[in-house]
Amino acid sequence: MTLALLLVAVVVVGGAVAVGLGRLAGGLEEPTTSRPLRALPDRRLSADDIDRVRFSLGLRGYRMDEVDAALDRVRDEVAERDARLAELEAQVRAARPAEPPWSEAGDGGVAAAEGDVDASAERSR
Repeated sequence: MTLALLLVAVVVVGGAVAVGLGRLAGGLEEPTTSRPLRALPDRRLSADDIDRVRFSLGLRGYRMDEVDAALDRVRDEVAERDARLAELEAQVRAARPAEPPWSEAGDGGVAAAEGDVDASAERSR
């Protein structure tokens, strides 16, 4: 009697495992979630994108405090780099003249430069 119950238990457990793994027809459907996935966007990231990302919990989960600390650090560094990049771009725009100095001459400054060379050559004669 005990042997028969043990055999039935093994068959039931084996069948459940086979169905769960998809080895038998009528297996489990793909898992669904009731919350929307909020992953990183497919464009250049900003600090706000990192604030909005959320991870789904799996069977074993994750240490939320560690992930949150890592995301906080990444967000702060991205925000700092974005601010520094904007500052450097503003400095470059401020340092760059609106027009090159040689464009003031009608011919692009080439004739004026050649004229200066010709005039200095005649003075040396």
